[in-house]
Amino acid sequence: MKTKTWVLLIAAVFAVLCGVSFALYHIRPQSTVANVYQDGVCILSIDLSAVAGTETYTVTDEDGHENTIEVENGRIRISEANCPDQVCVDTGWISGSLKPIVCLPVRLVIQIESDPATEALNLDAVSG
Repeated sequence: MKTKTWVLLIAAVFAVLCGVSFALYHIRPQSTVANVYQDGVCILSIDLSAVAGTETYTVTDEDGHENTIEVENGRIRISEANCPDQVCVDTGWISGSLKPIVCLPVRLVIQIESDPATEALNLDAVSG
């Protein structure tokens, strides 16, 4: 075979592999459950893929701090909080398991738990 034929064959195989990888990435099952922990105890578990519309939940601690959790299909955030620093509100929406939402004054953590079978397909780092 000529060199040009080999180059075209390798490029075609590479293109097919890229296409298959892209298709598998976008059709994998989305198992997204958000767990809300307060003082290390899971107080709420929400299947994000089953949410239709917008749902809100309020979490209050014994000191009167209050967080309003907003949930939409596939994502979750803390929309309001009466804590002084507002870091949890500034975190914004999360939809993956790499970046949790943390509110230290309320001792609240929101973590999206992924299905271990699909976790291997996800990225393993967050930047920015």
